[in-house]
Amino acid sequence: MKCSYRTAICIFLLFISILFTVTAYGQPLLETIVVTASRSEQTLAGMTVNTDWIDEEDLKLIGHTHINESMARIAGTWISRGNGQEHLTAIRSPVLTGAGGCGGFLMLQDGISLRAAGFCNVNELFEAHTDQAQRIEVIKGPGTAMHGSNAMHGVIDVISPDISDAAFASISMESGSYDYYRLKTSHGRRNFRLDVSITADGGYKDASGFDQQMLNLQYRSARESLHMVTRMTASNLNQETAGFVPGHKAYQQAGLRRDNPNPNAFRDGKSLRLHSRIKYTLDTDTEIIVTPYYRYTDMAFLQHFLPGQATEENGQQSLGLLSSWHQTLAARSNLIVGVDLEYTQAFLKEIQADATASDVAFLRATIPAGVHYDYDVDAVVLSPFIQMQWQLSAKNLITTGIRFDYVHYDYNNNTLTGRTKDDGTPCGFGGCRFNRPADREDSFSNWSPKLGFSHNFNGQNQIYVSLARGFRAPQATELYRLQNEQSVSMIDSEHLDSIEVGFRGSTDRTTYDISLYFMDKDNVIFRDSNRVNVDNGATTHQGIEVTVSTSLTNNIDLSISATYAIHRYDFFRVLNGVNIDGNDVDTAPRHMGSAQLGWNFAARSRAELEWVHMGAYYQDPQNLNAYAGHDVLNLRVQTTLTNHWKLFFRLINLTNVDYAERADYAFGEDRYFVGNPAMVYVGIQGSM
Repeated sequence: MKCSYRTAICIFLLFISILFTVTAYGQPLLETIVVTASRSEQTLAGMTVNTDWIDEEDLKLIGHTHINESMARIAGTWISRGNGQEHLTAIRSPVLTGAGGCGGFLMLQDGISLRAAGFCNVNELFEAHTDQAQRIEVIKGPGTAMHGSNAMHGVIDVISPDISDAAFASISMESGSYDYYRLKTSHGRRNFRLDVSITADGGYKDASGFDQQMLNLQYRSARESLHMVTRMTASNLNQETAGFVPGHKAYQQAGLRRDNPNPNAFRDGKSLRLHSRIKYTLDTDTEIIVTPYYRYTDMAFLQHFLPGQATEENGQQSLGLLSSWHQTLAARSNLIVGVDLEYTQAFLKEIQADATASDVAFLRATIPAGVHYDYDVDAVVLSPFIQMQWQLSAKNLITTGIRFDYVHYDYNNNTLTGRTKDDGTPCGFGGCRFNRPADREDSFSNWSPKLGFSHNFNGQNQIYVSLARGFRAPQATELYRLQNEQSVSMIDSEHLDSIEVGFRGSTDRTTYDISLYFMDKDNVIFRDSNRVNVDNGATTHQGIEVTVSTSLTNNIDLSISATYAIHRYDFFRVLNGVNIDGNDVDTAPRHMGSAQLGWNFAARSRAELEWVHMGAYYQDPQNLNAYAGHDVLNLRVQTTLTNHWKLFFRLINLTNVDYAERADYAFGEDRYFVGNPAMVYVGIQGSM
């Protein structure tokens, strides 16, 4: 599809004018309660940032086997599915890859980051308990003053289910194609709740599949002005991984679709998070929220995507504290002041068991067997912030805030320094690929200011404008897992400046949120053609996002999430003879979206037909190789059998389209994560 950006803006303005000619009534969107932007319950009307969400009802209907199935409903967001539970993320961005690709996004569960600042992982969302969440909230673009490093392109917060005052129990059992089985159960009574999910997947690809267990345990206590909720969330993943399938349009070839070129690949990961959210109300205008937390992760996987196929193990333990003082100053004007603290001990080991198997002498000589990296990093984060809201009038609101983040790394190398093999002997061709720096300390300081304005037209329709800066400190792997002649001093923090204008609200039987954004990102960290991490890149990002839900009849409804965006390189760089300045960033489709047509055909019974669209995108920075995009249809049905039992059915990719979850171009050839064929899931859910 060809569409100019100016044309898209004209369509946007026309749509807005139509919306405001309709008389508003019904359930106002602006009264929706969200928590991620301010760490406390707040209506959408009091926010000046773009926030979207997937609620509990939709999450239960979707029944995602991978988080990308749910996130397809968020405009501007693409969680690109790898194999098993692996993924890469795009929120108002291309799909970001590489050592710090995950650093462009802040991933949370109940406001606690899944990983420590500086130690993100591109697959970290599989550590969040998403398949039994109450809600998933998404802030698109830089976060608020509550969010620090990594909150550049977006924030995802997985909200745990509430604790019920009444005793309850529920169980869900399902079975699907290729030996997929899942058991979910929830139990609770006053002040206590337990949610458990156990999944086994035989995998569509050869020698693939996974077993995963998730647990979320909550306890609530309250007395007078003190309210506390303690949560423990744990996960365990044992995965047999299928990697890229090489070959031009291999996803269309029956003999290649199920191939697994790396049958020995695996990923094992464990995580544990424990926190207590303590809210103390001093008076009707003042409350203090303090959240101490502990985080543990440990992961091991085969680097099947690299020559040598070394095994990496990494892990971290963190102690942290989120604190904020919330003060109401006048009618709907308030102040939030706080400080966040975190201390982390982390490690990384990369060990190659066997000599590199390659026809290229250079790779065999420069990627030896043995220890590539073995280091520890202690990290300290200190982040004070302030956010202020002024209610200028009944219709006009200004939000301003600023945050300062100080990140300090203390790195300790546990093996030989330099570019030698682990026994001290040199590699050929000028030295080993792996460069291990000597012990050192590094610090990064960043300010992230925010300014927002909203105008409420008639109580149900609102315009909002946001100016914000987001940033990310360099990740530890970018600083200390060096290659070739790289120097640590070459790397500094990335910054992203964003301006956004949006309209949201309710008209007649319709709710909507439509926004335009323009973002410039400087000091972009990337790996150049010499495999050296440098930070002199720049990119631009601009787009239009539309989210609309409407009731066509009393029983039929339609929801649409659509995105048109342009993501471009904005700096001079010659790669393989091509200057990429002005090119589209690779893996950045200009248009994507989804639509759901729902039919409530009986009491507590629903059928939904979903269309997921992925536009074309380039596979390389030179824009020489492209993936044509795809369209996939999904059907979901749930129906009530009795007061306590419900039957559900899902047919994913019902037309059995051949497509790629993600297309890539590397080492001179196309590579694909092949999309699954038609998959059927059937299950039953009971409650009492």
